[in-house]
Amino acid sequence: MVRQDTTDMFEKIVSRAKVLDPVNSRKWFDELVAMSLDKGELEIGCPDEASAQFLEDNCLGSFMQAAQNVTGHLVGVRFSVYEGDDGIAKQRGSDGEIRLHPDYTFDSFVVGPCNRLAHASCVAVSNSPGETYNPLFLYGSVGLGKTHLLHAICHGMRENFPGAVIQFLSCEEFVNRFIRAIEQGTLADFQNQFRTVDVLVIDDIQFLSEREQSQEEFFHTFNAIYNNHKQIVLTGDCAPGEIPSIEERLISRFKWGLVARIDTPTYETRVAIVQKKAHLRGLEIGEDVAEYVATKVKANIRELEGALTVIYATAQASGEEITLELAHNAMDQQDGENHRTISITEIIQAVTEYYGVRLTDLQSKKRSQSIALPRQVCMYLARKMTRHSLEEIGGHLGGRDHSTVLHAYSKIEDLHNNDAQTKAQIDQLISTIKS
Repeated sequence: MVRQDTTDMFEKIVSRAKVLDPVNSRKWFDELVAMSLDKGELEIGCPDEASAQFLEDNCLGSFMQAAQNVTGHLVGVRFSVYEGDDGIAKQRGSDGEIRLHPDYTFDSFVVGPCNRLAHASCVAVSNSPGETYNPLFLYGSVGLGKTHLLHAICHGMRENFPGAVIQFLSCEEFVNRFIRAIEQGTLADFQNQFRTVDVLVIDDIQFLSEREQSQEEFFHTFNAIYNNHKQIVLTGDCAPGEIPSIEERLISRFKWGLVARIDTPTYETRVAIVQKKAHLRGLEIGEDVAEYVATKVKANIRELEGALTVIYATAQASGEEITLELAHNAMDQQDGENHRTISITEIIQAVTEYYGVRLTDLQSKKRSQSIALPRQVCMYLARKMTRHSLEEIGGHLGGRDHSTVLHAYSKIEDLHNNDAQTKAQIDQLISTIKS
């Protein structure tokens, strides 16, 4: 085990990392342990694979900076998984490309009238895959918890059926892998990988629109899994029959099992969500603060998280406890002169109207300049005008990863500084959104 002085130093590193990255700070950071500090590298032990993967994907930079701030030296960081009370590190998992968010479990999902059927059906599927609801199709607007439920299903499957083969990916990734398989002549391997699974989970199935060859492949994949009595779970931003440019035979199959809608959370549900999200981050907030946030933010869960991040960051910066007064000041400061929260939904609406494009275009894989530029502008403005994380911004725009959002921000920032036409467009959009 590490020496006591290393343990004390590690506590300071964790505390510093929380301050540096309030968006990704979590209560379970207190369960992290220092496994070793050797030759300039700090090995951090995590309670499970999902936690280690979350830290690697989202927090590597903040932990490295924290370690360097505390020690005064250049320190590398790597994450492992510790096993049991003996604190022995074990080999990182080899579960393919499945990356589950440690927060997205059934225990952390707040159930209300808006999502009761969807939640119950997901729990049933995780307990009896291929038997109860097959396929299960969840639909609703962005930020309402569809992806959370997909992760929860996979967490439940891992616990209930450890040997189950699960494929969990976005529709865009399914299409990209299919294209690569054709290009590389490995189509048989691709088909074997997806048609023999125990559970196939695909997010944002609406991206099959206008992809005729991909729809053909998915049709046969669906049939193979279904005929093997294995589980299929899909999500979309609208009901199966409302997805444009999808073959009727696929729409028919999407309706074979259960189609469950998720609606905007009610006030009471929003209060409970704020309290749950605060608990996950280890924050102590009063009921009055939760009620204030729930009254202020009504669009979706992601924006509730964004408001909570603003309040947490303000408390960290000021060194004060989170009170109703602090929450008011934090939100007012974020809102600026208009004293209101600017949401990603508002930004997207302003951009789509300005450039004459559709939301489905921005969320699609299309890369033409007429679509790519508005999409990048959305990412730039969301990064500039909200406190949402890169991951959350990418989630609103087709499930794109944080590196794509960073690239878009850098590109538009450069154009804004050096191109008069782009500067005029961005300034006009900012003025429109604020008003």
